[in-house]
Amino acid sequence: MRLRKKHFAIPEMQENPYVYFNGKDYKGKWKEVFGNDNPIYLEIGAGKGKFTIESALRNQNINYIMVDLETNALIYATRKIIECELTNVRAMPINAENILEYFEENELDRIYINFCNPWPKVKHQKRRLTYPRLLDKYKFILKPGSQIFFKTDDLDLFEDSLDYFRLSGFSTLISDFDMKQEEYPQNIITEYENKFRKLGEKIKFGVFELCVN
Repeated sequence: MRLRKKHFAIPEMQENPYVYFNGKDYKGKWKEVFGNDNPIYLEIGAGKGKFTIESALRNQNINYIMVDLETNALIYATRKIIECELTNVRAMPINAENILEYFEENELDRIYINFCNPWPKVKHQKRRLTYPRLLDKYKFILKPGSQIFFKTDDLDLFEDSLDYFRLSGFSTLISDFDMKQEEYPQNIITEYENKFRKLGEKIKFGVFELCVN
C-alpha cells in the first residue's frame, strides 16, 4: 500500500544532520563521515527504519547507512536517528539503481535487503533489488568476502534470487525457506515481517558471500 504523500518529509529531513541529500559528495569518504574505521553496513530499502535503528542500537561499533527512495517512509526512520541519539547511522533518500554514484569500490562490509518489492511480472523483474544487474553493482562496492543478507515472504522472488546470486558469483551460506525466530535469536522482526508472520506466511532468509577471486 502506497503511503499518503507527506509534504513535510523532505523539508524536515533536510534539517536533519544525519540525512544526506548530497551523498555523492561523500563517495569513498564514508569512514571520514563517521570519524572511525568501523565496518559499514548498508540497508537498501530501509522503509521506516526499524531494522537499521535496532541494529545500530545493538551494535555501536558498526556504522550503518540506510537508503530508500520513498521519503514518506524514510522520514520516520530519520526521526529515530535523532530520538535514539545514534551517531553511527546515516540515511540517504536515493534510488538503489544509482548506488555506484554514492559508494566507492570495496567501501562496504555488508548489505541488507529486507522484504523488497517482489516485482512478480516478468517484464518488471529487472527492477528487483536482487536482480543480477544490481548484484553486479553491489559486488563493486562490497569488500571481497563480504555478505548480503536477504529476507522475503515471496517464494518466487526467493527461488529466483538463489539463482541470481549464484550466477553473479556469490556463494550461498544460508538458504532457509522457513525461518524460525527461535533459530535466529538475533533476528530483528520488522513491521513487514511481523505482518507476514501473523498471516502465516513463511519467511525466507538467505546469506550470500561474495567470492574472493
